[in-house]
Amino acid sequence: MPAAAGERFGARLAAAVAAHGPLCAGIDAHPALLAAWGLGDDIAGLERFSRTVVDALAGHVAALKPQAAFFERHGSRGLAVLERVLADARDAGVLTVVDAKRGDVGSTMAAYADAFAGDSPLAGDAVTASPYLGFGSLRPLLDVAAEHGRGVFVLALTSNPEGAGVQHARDADGRAVARAVAEAAAAENAGAQPVGDVGLVVGATVGGAVGELGIDLAAVNGWLLAPGVGAQGATAEDLRTVFGAARGAVLAASSREVLAAGPDPSALRAAARRTADAVRSALTAG
Repeated sequence: MPAAAGERFGARLAAAVAAHGPLCAGIDAHPALLAAWGLGDDIAGLERFSRTVVDALAGHVAALKPQAAFFERHGSRGLAVLERVLADARDAGVLTVVDAKRGDVGSTMAAYADAFAGDSPLAGDAVTASPYLGFGSLRPLLDVAAEHGRGVFVLALTSNPEGAGVQHARDADGRAVARAVAEAAAAENAGAQPVGDVGLVVGATVGGAVGELGIDLAAVNGWLLAPGVGAQGATAEDLRTVFGAARGAVLAASSREVLAAGPDPSALRAAARRTADAVRSALTAG
């Protein structure tokens, strides 16, 4: 269900981070993780895995991030599990970011907007989106999300090395593509209090790229989802290097680092607590 009137995503996430720390725990049902948990790579294993994560971590992390692809690979029954996971999280009072990375144009983008930001059971509190058909192509999604009090995290500087070929490219005026995305997000959030609903995805592994490309993350006035902490190689300390003055807006995303502790719920909670504490310490030190 959409948020109640006046309950904007940015403000709700700010309250969740204040209560539980700046960690977004992934729900990534990799076949290897399912096997490590003693589960089959099937619908039953997917559901047991995903709903165990929600049960264990609701009330202990700021948000959960189900990766849509690991549900979609099981077809319609996998999508039904995603719907149940989102319903469980909603009932437990924990925010969700559906990691769908959708991006298209016109009526197709409008359909994605209805699916992931409207009244659909596939809609979480926020969704990830790709702007690489032009930031303006996201307008249907941004509008539907705003109407329903949801957030959108737009890919800007991703943690995969291949992304630099597009994201670091410069236009005729010498402005990097990633900088243009960040500035467009800032325009969407202009004047929002305490923070806007359009965030960016900026990988914790991008090193000094933010400064090299002239990106002012502090000016975005939105949350910065930072994947790459843990299994992808970034440490909590890397967050300080990448985000600098904007580190107060960081929501660190960690999946395998936390999920590898399962299936025991208390072990999952302990892993999430360790990761959240390390992230909080790195972001607030100095």
